[in-house]
Amino acid sequence: MSKPLTGVRVLDLSKVLAGPLCAQYLGDLGADIIKVETVGQGDETRGWPPFPAPGLGTVFLSANRNKRSIAVDMKTEKGREIVHALAKSADVAIESFGTGVAERLGIDAATLRGLNDRLIHCSISGFGRAGPLKNSPGYDVILQAFCGVMSMTGDEDGGYIRSPISPIDQMTGVHAFSGILALLYAREKTGQGGEIQVSLFETALGLLGYNLQTFWERGVQPPKCGSSHESLCPYQAFEAADGPIMIGVANDSLWRKFCGVTGLNAIVDDPKFRTNADRVAYRKEALDHVQAALRQKSVAHWNEVLTGVGVPCAPINSIAQLLDHPHTKASGIIVDYEHQTAGRLKGVGHPVLINRAARQAGLPPPVLGQHTDDVLGEIGWSLETISELRRARVIG
Repeated sequence: MSKPLTGVRVLDLSKVLAGPLCAQYLGDLGADIIKVETVGQGDETRGWPPFPAPGLGTVFLSANRNKRSIAVDMKTEKGREIVHALAKSADVAIESFGTGVAERLGIDAATLRGLNDRLIHCSISGFGRAGPLKNSPGYDVILQAFCGVMSMTGDEDGGYIRSPISPIDQMTGVHAFSGILALLYAREKTGQGGEIQVSLFETALGLLGYNLQTFWERGVQPPKCGSSHESLCPYQAFEAADGPIMIGVANDSLWRKFCGVTGLNAIVDDPKFRTNADRVAYRKEALDHVQAALRQKSVAHWNEVLTGVGVPCAPINSIAQLLDHPHTKASGIIVDYEHQTAGRLKGVGHPVLINRAARQAGLPPPVLGQHTDDVLGEIGWSLETISELRRARVIG
């Protein structure tokens, strides 16, 4: 079955996570992704442990399926010539170099779109391509700190906590993905490509939308909330008799249901607790009542009882428990595939299910330079020329 982006060719000149994840999503939807890597090292995440096989760090594996890898030294004239030749027939190019580097390498929007005006060029950066911090490097954790995210994580009396899922990096990839899809659609009407700029900084501010809206209203630094929500109560983790459980009472209707099955009917209409705003104002007292009730029974008991009346709740699962859960298995989002050097592996499939088609892993994440000869052959480079370039270390 043909996929939505079959026939679209993408040059993935990016590295680490945001750009590669964007390109992987395009590949999942059928695009032909040519991952252009440096000779010798390749994408730096190849070297981030653990390693199912040499050069295949798990972060790399998570964001580089459905791609063909070519290794090119873009600092050489011949290397740039290769990339320019590929750009002439590409639909999309994605890069994530520091400000000014793409221009020096000849892979910036002006250069590549000068070769192909139908090309959609996507530039991903830490802090954007303008402003006082345009030259600053930007990893996810740096943006979590700079943009105030870490000022709100953890408990009030604890240290600063990094979100372990790199949300800013990954969401930047999703924003780049959506921008590319929008311009591919627009190109159908205009015949022209375009230019996209996405930054971790602006992604972080986008993710802070309701936090900033609350700050503008209250004018004070949001407190560290641990597992709770500053605008909702009870909406956090509690201790049941045998472990933690997450409770999400997000409105007053849920509060009445919650009290009805937890033995708290005596306080449901107390003026301190009747509405969510009341409970937020008297948070400590409300939480004390809730905690005392939940401690009486097991996680399994509360999960069954609360779910039965429509109150959102969940056990706080480990990763192993998540993967073993029947719902995870039924979703089909975990895919298995065979890798030529790492053997049998698992991965997380594309999160969007299209036309109810079963998810498939497609091409496994490539070995560095695995497809160099094939790709160069497709654009007319002879075997003799390819061999000469390899001897000169222009390609790998």
